Amino acid sequence: MSKKFKEKLAFAVLALITMCVVIPALFILLYIIYNGIGTISWEFIFASPRKGMTEGGIFPAIVGTMSLILGTITFALPLGVGTAIYLVEYAKKNLLTKFISLAILNLAGVPSVVYGLFGLGLFVLLLGFGSSILSGALTLSCLILPIIIKSSEAAIRSVPDLYREASLALGATKWQTIYKVVLPTAMPGIITGAILGIGRAAGETAAVLLTVAAFFLPRLPSSIMDQVMVLSYHLYIISSQVPGMPDAVKNGTALVLLGVVAIFFFTATFVRIKYKLANRG
Repeated sequence: MSKKFKEKLAFAVLALITMCVVIPALFILLYIIYNGIGTISWEFIFASPRKGMTEGGIFPAIVGTMSLILGTITFALPLGVGTAIYLVEYAKKNLLTKFISLAILNLAGVPSVVYGLFGLGLFVLLLGFGSSILSGALTLSCLILPIIIKSSEAAIRSVPDLYREASLALGATKWQTIYKVVLPTAMPGIITGAILGIGRAAGETAAVLLTVAAFFLPRLPSSIMDQVMVLSYHLYIISSQVPGMPDAVKNGTALVLLGVVAIFFFTATFVRIKYKLANRG
């Protein structure tokens, strides 16, 4: 068997594996669009639910989801990037830092319901935040923190040492080098981690169920201490707890959830491209 044939065989196997992942995802997306697009209307997007969620729209759930995602990124992104900076630029390479890195990797695999119970015990009960946007955002921040830390750590490590040495040679301090040189160069990778975190946080149900989500609350939040409806939990409720709910409404709600996530994705992608172009310039 020649090397060329082995190479072609490897590419074919990888292409087949890729198709096995992409095609089901596309099928699910097209199914949701086909069955849910007819439900999308001005009233469905901007009205509040009525009569036990059998009529009206899902605007409070949309606002609650966006508030929760914004709060989660506000807490998780600075803390995650700061941790990555410390591990890469300041921490000594010893057994302790290896243990911390291993612990972060293990936290990424913890089920979301465990984070939900943690948030319920710490933020809702012990700290007295109650079932609120603040409790939910802090819980989801803990959930996505390992993703942001590891992706930011990889992005910072990918910055060539030559950049750091050149900055230090010009008289910049270590922090000035990190702030002015390392972080702007690593920003596309950091934003990629934020995108992954947004996707994970937006689709969570177990964690928000225990810390923030309301079964039926047809009003908008007035502060971060308010309980809110959340699209992921709302979708679960209308799919399993509301008898006679049309499938079109369920798929329409799922489509709106995908749309909300897409808005954050495209915004983060735009910022990432902008940073890439600025670095090339």
